[in-house]
Amino acid sequence: MTDKTDFKKTLNSYQAKRGEFRVLDVPEMQYLMIDGHGDPNTSPAYAETLGALYPVAYKLKFASKELLGRDYVVPPLEALWWADDMDSFTTSRDKSQWRWTVMIMVPGWADQSMFEAALENVGAKTPPVRLGDVRLQSLTEGRCVQTLHVGSFDDEGAVLARMHDEFIPDHGFRMNGRHHEIYFSDFRKVAPEKLRTILRQPVTVASLQ
Repeated sequence: MTDKTDFKKTLNSYQAKRGEFRVLDVPEMQYLMIDGHGDPNTSPAYAETLGALYPVAYKLKFASKELLGRDYVVPPLEALWWADDMDSFTTSRDKSQWRWTVMIMVPGWADQSMFEAALENVGAKTPPVRLGDVRLQSLTEGRCVQTLHVGSFDDEGAVLARMHDEFIPDHGFRMNGRHHEIYFSDFRKVAPEKLRTILRQPVTVASLQ
């Protein structure tokens, strides 16, 4: 029987502890991605995004097992978040101002031809609304700071404020890239106070000037 890889257990970039800010180097990784904007709780585009990403992710998983003999657990949902005014994350939490790229990691051995075949298979019957928006793209974040947040998404603000305004500058860094979240819990099934989310911020060395 083929061993099944669980990237949550094998990848260093998926390791984080509650109450601890950790500095790490994240290698180039590839993802299924879709872009959008607006409040994820009310935006139809956000629900449509999930409805397109997951079928493609599972088709890729099954193809990897059948064609390559390499089975794996579909990695957790992830997202990049940004806004013209980043205080909308840490202070006002005005989700209507948020922009996002929702992602699911794809192992490096799954290539463009496998991705295109997965798209074709998903679209063969009743294509998801946003299937045409799914892309396979690499992301290189490099040096990052991350922590594990346990609790409601709406309680992230204080943690992010400490990360952005205290830990990052106190350790000689400045922010360099988009806020990144990794969702270890299914918000549709888990109580808000028990949600487990990695909060990640790419950084670079602050200028000495």
